[in-house]
Amino acid sequence: MTPVLKKVESPGDTDRFIRFPHQIYSDNSPWVAPLNGERKKFLSPETNPFFDHAEAEFFLALSTDGKTLGRIAAIVDHDHNRFHKEKTGFFGMFECVNDVEVSALLFNAAEQWCRKKEMDRIRGPLNLSINHECGLLVENFDDPPVLGIPYNPPYYADLFHHWGLEKTRDLISLEIQLTHIPDYLERAVTLIKKRNRFNIRCLQMDRFEEEMNVLWEIYNAAWEANWGFVPMNHKEFIFTAREMKHVVNPRLCFIAEVNGEPAGFSLALPDVNQALKSMKGKLFPFGWLKFILRKRRINRFRVITLGVKKQFQRLGIDAFFYHATYKQLMEINIFRVDMSWVLEDNRAMIGPIEKIGGVPYKRHRIYERSLTH
Repeated sequence: MTPVLKKVESPGDTDRFIRFPHQIYSDNSPWVAPLNGERKKFLSPETNPFFDHAEAEFFLALSTDGKTLGRIAAIVDHDHNRFHKEKTGFFGMFECVNDVEVSALLFNAAEQWCRKKEMDRIRGPLNLSINHECGLLVENFDDPPVLGIPYNPPYYADLFHHWGLEKTRDLISLEIQLTHIPDYLERAVTLIKKRNRFNIRCLQMDRFEEEMNVLWEIYNAAWEANWGFVPMNHKEFIFTAREMKHVVNPRLCFIAEVNGEPAGFSLALPDVNQALKSMKGKLFPFGWLKFILRKRRINRFRVITLGVKKQFQRLGIDAFFYHATYKQLMEINIFRVDMSWVLEDNRAMIGPIEKIGGVPYKRHRIYERSLTH
């Protein structure tokens, strides 16, 4: 049966695009369905400010009798290309049946679209950029994904390789089983406090918009040297922050200041995927009730970001963040924490995490293929 390509053009097509993953993942799969309403907002240029500096086309692969077999997004992020002085196109939102003909149809559509945009390489999966979910899971398919980290079947890697995609970077997830604060970390923080070179405070939710301005400035400064990083404009950062606001525990968002200047921040969020799992992407009729009941049982947090501006990186701020996060999580009886993701070659980040008990337990991969030949 030869698959047919269809561009997403109507609201019905968008619904089909959003709901297709439910055909790939069974009820006992670790995959967690995102909320349908949230996905519509995220994929719409009318509501997501990502599209102020990017463009995308969405495609479906259909059987001749109209059954959905796969989906893909082709993306050009003009901010990425300006920042890195590249002509890189991206693909993402990839889901597909285990069929190389179907996957090739989708990859070819993304390639042709990127060629029309005069890109010289295609990279992915990114959903929709490095600032969103990214990477193909290639190790550990048994543990459920944490909030903001993608999941996929093992056979996707074969589909990628068959089309000629090659690894460009791996993203590592580490896990810590919290038992006690390591002695060396206690000693280090005691010494750091005596030096009194910075102060740490928690996020103030009653000043949320002002606080987001502070975090935005730190974010773009602290991560600018990372491979693939793209600065987020203010509108996009606020959009993302508001989506997270309802799950933020301000006692687990720490801001460091040096002589009043914002110097770094760390943020740990509850793994609300544990509560979303049973909702299957639906809020109604009983989705919110399920979420509220299951939210109380969440037993894992994800440290979603931890960064310090370059000029302040030798003051021990990162150690203080680790200590404060460790202590606060144990006080609320959370003993399992995911720290993700970290670039595989970022030993300056992986080393300290391993030193406080972190163990690599998942690996996601970003692939690339040249479009110049």
